[in-house]
Amino acid sequence: MSDEAQLREQICLLAKSIFDRGLTGGSTGNISARTGDGGLLVSPTGTSFGRLDPGKLSRFDATGSLIDGDPPTKEMPLHSAFYETRSSAGAVVHLHSCHSVALSMMPDIDDDNFLPPLTPYGIMKLGKVKLLPFFLPGDPAMGDAVRGLAGKRSAVMLANHGPVVAAKDVEAACNAIEELEDTARLAMMTRGLSPRGLSDAHVQALVTKFDVEWDV
Repeated sequence: MSDEAQLREQICLLAKSIFDRGLTGGSTGNISARTGDGGLLVSPTGTSFGRLDPGKLSRFDATGSLIDGDPPTKEMPLHSAFYETRSSAGAVVHLHSCHSVALSMMPDIDDDNFLPPLTPYGIMKLGKVKLLPFFLPGDPAMGDAVRGLAGKRSAVMLANHGPVVAAKDVEAACNAIEELEDTARLAMMTRGLSPRGLSDAHVQALVTKFDVEWDV
């Protein structure tokens, strides 16, 4: 099996795992990954994460032209913005995960640092998550908002919509976005209960030890 064939299978396997565990439902969510020749494999528009077909993934060449497969997700501006601004990005995942969306609706959320410091792993895998305002689905302005961050964030939260995460490869991106949803779930579960989160010193120790992008 070629490297690209393996990547196609991996995308579909990870997407189905996300779907089967209720992290995105129906035909929501989209996923993309860099190919060895600098192109992209992208989930097609209107498809379910639970039923992606490896042979029908949208295939882009290194110039950004669609050369094979079904038409891509309408959220391509989001994916393109991350690839254009973060040279380390090898994959991008976007979900409509319930707890992170719920947290984005709360009135006292820090737009610059969306997730509260409740566990080490949200910090280690995501750094600071930027909360972006609401955009209509598919609006190219979402991509412009990501470009406006100049590659300084690996993850953003679209208010009332869902998270978007870029990482070095598709497995790392899926792991990171699941950590984002888990942290948001903890935040909603403990909301109003005055939980004991990590201290500023704990956060700084994690940032230093694990070389986390933080003071950006």
